[in-house]
Amino acid sequence: MAITLVNPDGLPEIDAYRQVSIASGSRLVWVAGQVAWDARGVTVGEGDLAAQVEQCYLNVGTALAAAGASFEDVAKLTVHVVDWTPDKMPLLLAGIARAGETLGCTPVAPATLLGVAALDVPEHLVEVEAVAVIA
Repeated sequence: MAITLVNPDGLPEIDAYRQVSIASGSRLVWVAGQVAWDARGVTVGEGDLAAQVEQCYLNVGTALAAAGASFEDVAKLTVHVVDWTPDKMPLLLAGIARAGETLGCTPVAPATLLGVAALDVPEHLVEVEAVAVIA
């Protein structure tokens, strides 16, 4: 495996992700921001943050697979949430957990969560991008 995820001593342990990603692979994969579209370009879970998070993570998984990678190879995630407030965290975590069940993994790479005013389509509530490293 090209990625080792750790929570070093001296930094808080966060359940949703690990603080550090150590890459030892040789091929980099950048996945464009994925929104809650299905394969036909139809928005999944309109108005439902958890459903959209789940779809975004599934789409990232599909993109990774096309590159011969998986969430085990992800070094960094960036999550953009429209009108973010901390009370939305349970919905975000629920969507990640549901995607993890479908994907058969727990996506815990280091992540940055950004609150944004809007995304490309008004119905989209979240966008997730990834960087992976493959040995």
